[in-house]
Amino acid sequence: MKSWTFRCISAITVFAILPLSSRLVAQVESNTQPGDQIHYVVMNLGTLGGSASNGYGGTNDRGWVTGDANLAGDQNEHAFLWRGRVMSDLGTLGGPNSSVPTPIKNDRGLVAGGAQIDEVDPLGEFWGAAYVCTNVNCRGWQNLQRGFLWQNGVMTALPTLGGNNNEAFGVNNLGQVVGMAETATQDPSCVPPQVLDFEAVIWGPKPGYIDRLPVFPGDAVAAALAINDKGQVVGISGACVVPTSYAGGVHAVLWQHGSVIDLGGLGGVMNNAATAINNAGQVVGSSDLPGDTATHAFFWQHGVMTDIGTLPGDVFSLANDINSKGQAVGVSCDVNFNCRAFLWENGVMTDLNTLLAPGSSLYLTYGGGINDFGEIAGTAFDQNTGDSPAFLAARCDDAHADSEGRDDRATGTPAAAQRASERPRFTLPGRVRQMLHQRRGLRGLGLAR
Repeated sequence: MKSWTFRCISAITVFAILPLSSRLVAQVESNTQPGDQIHYVVMNLGTLGGSASNGYGGTNDRGWVTGDANLAGDQNEHAFLWRGRVMSDLGTLGGPNSSVPTPIKNDRGLVAGGAQIDEVDPLGEFWGAAYVCTNVNCRGWQNLQRGFLWQNGVMTALPTLGGNNNEAFGVNNLGQVVGMAETATQDPSCVPPQVLDFEAVIWGPKPGYIDRLPVFPGDAVAAALAINDKGQVVGISGACVVPTSYAGGVHAVLWQHGSVIDLGGLGGVMNNAATAINNAGQVVGSSDLPGDTATHAFFWQHGVMTDIGTLPGDVFSLANDINSKGQAVGVSCDVNFNCRAFLWENGVMTDLNTLLAPGSSLYLTYGGGINDFGEIAGTAFDQNTGDSPAFLAARCDDAHADSEGRDDRATGTPAAAQRASERPRFTLPGRVRQMLHQRRGLRGLGLAR
């Protein structure tokens, strides 16, 4: 496999584009010594014609970035694939919107997500409320939602369990897709507007195959959010609510060897979700603190859940992804939903903005995913244009400031390139904070908008 990184040059201000093999990247990372100053350079990935895009699908080890992006006019959003410095529209299943909402860990060309069909939800459950264009729901959000698998330019709908909606959240290198699917069972215990129960499922790798994963005993519904190459699956199990947030997550769970395991929590009874798992079985996610007035990101390993906290001054955090090296990325927000992308490694959470090489107009608001080369994708706010584009960032170490790589143009000064940026915290515009609040997993947290 090949990936890419950025050329780190401390003596000039423009970074050039050159290929870099994974062997050189590995050499750079292995030679990094404790105490070496780390910084990142960042690329604006653009949009599909609108003012916003989101790197929610993260980046795989080939440097492909997935997520969703607004079309011209900011009325609809479509799933995208960014590769070869080009953002491609993956389309829909006949409806108005689609997205890759969570990190995709497939290096073989498979992309999974959710897309709408050309039919309004007859039960009014409206899973499409998760599609947000600027500060309102995207046009057509009332339509039914279906999980999809995309490969070689073709988007294919995934089977249901007899209900109306389903959605895919992850796909491993074996071609197994995980997500959730409604059954035909109308459950009077569901919190309106949800009507039907839904279950965690695995699709594939054979076309048309679907397997149900058990809910945790006593819970009503479940959703599978990620799968590693060993077939271990993580997600949520809990109350029957509209699955546009993690609020119904009573248990963060791990499925393995046919069993469902409660990973524990940080003391609360809501917003407990395991969002990502690497091949070492390390898990990250979110869990409420006692009283359910705050939600923190967690790291779980060998039966122990660790609260990794928030960035200073914040009250909420969510870890979205973890790579093979145990590096995690996510989002940390204050009570007004001024959010910042974070990097967590070696037990320390850092505001990714403080590690940027200077000169970028991008303020990184959401860490979506991190690959095994340490490259990070997510969502940013462009202080020059007011747009909110997807980004891709790669790290540079001072000890290897002359390593060759490739990147977009970035600017800086020799002195600044030798230390982390001291960028002040940025107050986001109201519409950007609203979009972050509406984001899947961040809704229902009771924070101010």
